[in-house]
Parts: sequence; structure tokens; C-alpha cells
Amino acid sequence: MQPEALQSLLNQVATGQVSPDQALDHLKNFTGETVGDFARVDHHRRLRTGFPEVIWGQDKTPDQIAQIMVTLGTKQAVVMATRVSSDIFHQIRSQVREARYFPQARICALVPESGVPLQQRGTIAILTAGTADLPVAEEAAVTAELSGFTVERLWDVGVAGIHRLLSNRSVIDRADVLIVVAGMEGALPSVVAGLADCPVVAVPTSVGYGCSFGGIAPLLTMLNSCAAGVGVVNIDNGFGAAILAGQILRTADRVSDRTP
Repeated sequence: MQPEALQSLLNQVATGQVSPDQALDHLKNFTGETVGDFARVDHHRRLRTGFPEVIWGQDKTPDQIAQIMVTLGTKQAVVMATRVSSDIFHQIRSQVREARYFPQARICALVPESGVPLQQRGTIAILTAGTADLPVAEEAAVTAELSGFTVERLWDVGVAGIHRLLSNRSVIDRADVLIVVAGMEGALPSVVAGLADCPVVAVPTSVGYGCSFGGIAPLLTMLNSCAAGVGVVNIDNGFGAAILAGQILRTADRVSDRTP
């Protein structure tokens, strides 16, 4: 954001040349802030999409992640970097002492000392077929929690022991959106969608034997689901599943607030 451009816009609002709504539209598309010679961060992403900028940590250096986190932290209460290994986190922490690490989710974050308030309405329930799916599921869970949603977890309830799922029907019944994470043949989302009265976000994982082709087999199973109400994200994309679930809840909340 350039101060001169912002000052000009505010002056136009003050003189009535531009309405507050028009000014908001301008602010949604302001130029991002540069970080070093390697990044341009978007401070207004939340205005446009409802969720702030998040850092893709994989393939960035610790120094790059640290600098981007500090820059985003000047405008955001919560800053997230995904796909950060433990070794990379410790190098980031040497520069950003406030950084926290969620090891199973592989998320590094700046979070208020008081924690993240529940700013969003609705409960996101996250289910896994097996224990090996936990890293992807935790990426979804931590992302949703840091975005201000209530999250309920139900692990290791795959179709190989379907009684484990059926004995936890209450979790499915309480959820407003379900994220179902599965590898191998990826059948769990179809089963869950046949029991649920809410949207199901299916996440294929790269867990499985050779013919699962690194997650392609469960991806195709989920795309070919005979159950209605299933949306599918990319392989191992727990973050994307959480944001999609959040957008569903935010949209439902917005619609419910409209006057008929």
C-alpha cells in the first residue's frame, strides 16, 4: 500500500467524490508490499476473500519465511506458514522468537498470546481413515482453528473397521461441514456422505501401496463417488480443504443474515 495513494483515496471519500463502498472496492485491490527482492505480500486478501495471506513454506528458505512472517504480522493478528519442517522452524525461531510450531500439521504460526478467538460460526469436523493420514488432517484442523472455527477431530475410522465410524455418528450429526481424509482406496468420504446432512470435503492422501499411485487412486475414487454432496481437493491438501470448508460456512452465515 502506497501512503500517497491511500491519502488521495481518503481525501476523495472525505469530499464525497468517492463513496465508502467504492473506497472499499479500491482497497481490495491495492498493490501488495514487497519483501526483500523475493516476495510481494497481499495485506488485503482478507478483504477480498475472507481469509488472510498464508505462506507456502515448502521450498522457501528459513530467512525468506521469517521476513515474510514479520511483514504480514504488522497487519494480521494470525500469520501462518504451511509445510514447514521441524529443522526449518528452529531456524525461523532464531529470527522470530514469537513463532509457534504445530509439528504434526507442519505449520509455523504467529498467534496472539491470548489465543485465536472463535470468530466464525459453525463446526468443522475432520475425520481420517487411518493414523497415517494424520499429518494432512492436522494441517486442515490447525488451519481451521487458526481461522477462528470450532474443530472436532475423529481419527482412524476407516472402512476396514466400519463399526468405528458408526459408533461415532454423533460427530457426523453435530458437524456443519465435514472434512474426510483418506488414502489407500479412498472410500471413506462416500460412506460419510451417505450418513451426513452437510457438505463433505474429501481429501485424498498419498498413503497406500504402489497401485495407489501416490494418492491418484483415492483421488479418482472420491471424484467418482456415488454419494451426493462431496467436493474433492488435491492430494494431501489439508490446507485447501480447511479454507473451502470455511468459505462454505462463511457463505451460509452471510446468506442467513440477509433480510428475506
